[in-house]
Amino acid sequence: MRRRGIAAAGRDEPSASRGSVCRIDPAAPAAHVDHCHETGRVRDVLCLSCNAALGQFKERPDAIRRAAAYVEGIAWKPTLVAPGVCRLPS
Repeated sequence: MRRRGIAAAGRDEPSASRGSVCRIDPAAPAAHVDHCHETGRVRDVLCLSCNAALGQFKERPDAIRRAAAYVEGIAWKPTLVAPGVCRLPS
């Protein structure tokens, strides 16, 4: 928080309305400041796991969406393009 210029009093401001829970995983406590690595802008306070996951995905929404589709089982479902002809996702 010190590196992001957030005082201890201001830390809870973004998450105060949610009871200090993670924006992504409401079952987890928010304890880590999430920021955009490109602009440095603080976005919110997340749990450690969600904050680390965003970093692992390099904050790329397309990669995060593909990961969600994979977990939901959508990524590997073939698409019917003609009778008897299926296309697998790339």
